Amino acid sequence: MAVATYAIGVDFGTEACRAIVVDLSDGNEVGVVSLAYPHGVVDDLFPEDGSKLPRDWAIQYPSDYLTVLEHCVQGVLVQAEIDPASVISLGLDATACTLIPVDAHDTALADLAPYASNPHAYAKLWKDHSSQPQASRINAAALERGEKFVDYYGGKISSEWVLAKTLKLAEEAPEIFAAAERIYECGDWLVSTLVGEETRSAAVAGYKASYQAEIGGYPTADFLEGLFPGFADVLGKLGWDFLVPGQRAGGLTAQWAQRLGLPPGIAVGASNMDAQVAMLGAGISKPGEMLLVMGTSVCNLMLADEREFVPGVAGLVSDGIVPGYWAYETGQAGVGDTFGWYVRNMVPAEYVERANAESKSVYELLEEMAARMQPGESGVMALDWFNGNRATLMDSHLSGLLVGMTLQTKPEHIYRALIEGSAFGQRIIVEAFRDAGVPVTRLVACGGLASRAPLLIQTLADVLGMEIEVSRSEQTPALGAALHGALAAGSAEGGFAYFGDASRIASPIAVTYAPNKSRVKQFDELFALYRRLYEQFGNEERAMMHSLRAHASQVSNNKTKE
Repeated sequence: MAVATYAIGVDFGTEACRAIVVDLSDGNEVGVVSLAYPHGVVDDLFPEDGSKLPRDWAIQYPSDYLTVLEHCVQGVLVQAEIDPASVISLGLDATACTLIPVDAHDTALADLAPYASNPHAYAKLWKDHSSQPQASRINAAALERGEKFVDYYGGKISSEWVLAKTLKLAEEAPEIFAAAERIYECGDWLVSTLVGEETRSAAVAGYKASYQAEIGGYPTADFLEGLFPGFADVLGKLGWDFLVPGQRAGGLTAQWAQRLGLPPGIAVGASNMDAQVAMLGAGISKPGEMLLVMGTSVCNLMLADEREFVPGVAGLVSDGIVPGYWAYETGQAGVGDTFGWYVRNMVPAEYVERANAESKSVYELLEEMAARMQPGESGVMALDWFNGNRATLMDSHLSGLLVGMTLQTKPEHIYRALIEGSAFGQRIIVEAFRDAGVPVTRLVACGGLASRAPLLIQTLADVLGMEIEVSRSEQTPALGAALHGALAAGSAEGGFAYFGDASRIASPIAVTYAPNKSRVKQFDELFALYRRLYEQFGNEERAMMHSLRAHASQVSNNKTKE
């Protein structure tokens, strides 16, 4: 009888960390543990001194990642009731771009006394959009100089990414920039800590740090220096040697083996991003199949044999997801958190009381009420940019818009409009791929929204006129991370030799949503209106949204200084 072998996958999300134990014989998830970060997302008051952070900031404590890692792995081993000696590998993923400046010993500057009082020393979370002015300057300079690297990112880089965030660091906190011996993506820092030496992911560098081997790597020192004196020094703080997905980063150090309760020396896989590892977790490993990772935001990912530049694509990276393919990433910057914002702030108390009386959540109540409406019946249309636009417009300073409200508009009408707006935003993305000659032949969805928001998924199928398959696992990124770790271990140690082998025990499809033919035509008509709004406020009159945000930021920053 064969000895059972297991892999652990750890998913560092926005609000919490999840660890999963996977039986490598059949893909069964024998244990799952989740734990929120002790300090959460810091986007209002800085805990160290109680000062108010500027608008659009979002930071985290790097030490929180290590704390929850230890508790989650220990906890999941106990829950799974397995012998730790049967665990052959550890794989992890993290949100990106989440940046951590460190010293020469890879210690986060936030954990060192001289820097702990400066919020710039902390992990800049992916959804920190305070670097939009720097991103706009980088994009303008790249356009003026004809820089090729922006072609791989739909013509613009995001305020969420490495260059914009590190440029802001150099300009606003030069002492932190100078003290940072290295600047890591969160996942790279965690893997480097676990194996005891610097390791960097090709995927993270390609998607978030504007590294493209095909054109020489990072943007040139001359270009970077032209943005701000001394900024070219960032090239010495980033990685140059990269691991492809599924590659072994090293063995687990004895120190961390003891802290986690695992055997020392087991394989630790190269770090990767949460959405990217979910591709393997959902069983996708060939071109034409698009994955929608649906949570606080939505990430769209797809493989291709050939490189085609798609307008608004957030990243096009060779070997970015599966070695041997080009891999695309785009998506929507706010979906689940848009619904969360609405429910927390805009729903009257009587709806909360009714939901409690019926023993359901406010989300469930609103979805039931919205599901009884026909497409467009609310009379309200939403532009789904409540956290900016990460798709064809690539502008984090665009904002949400509701059109058509009257004195008869009710909360469920707006909720329905938000659902439809999210689906229309996805159609913009899918059509951009098709218009660029990249066919989308299959759609698979995973994540919390995919499994818990049936009206959203059905609306998406109706708007796109395509079937939507939903992955069974609610922990698809963590499952994907575990399979990447098993690839790092290799078949000789009980893991896998190839992505195709690992995909055979990926999450199966739980349910398929077929488009409702009677509603497809209705949504086609509504989408034409949505596209007009999209072009009007995304291109022709985007200055209006920018001006409102700029005014709000100025007032907020002035209040912070008072």
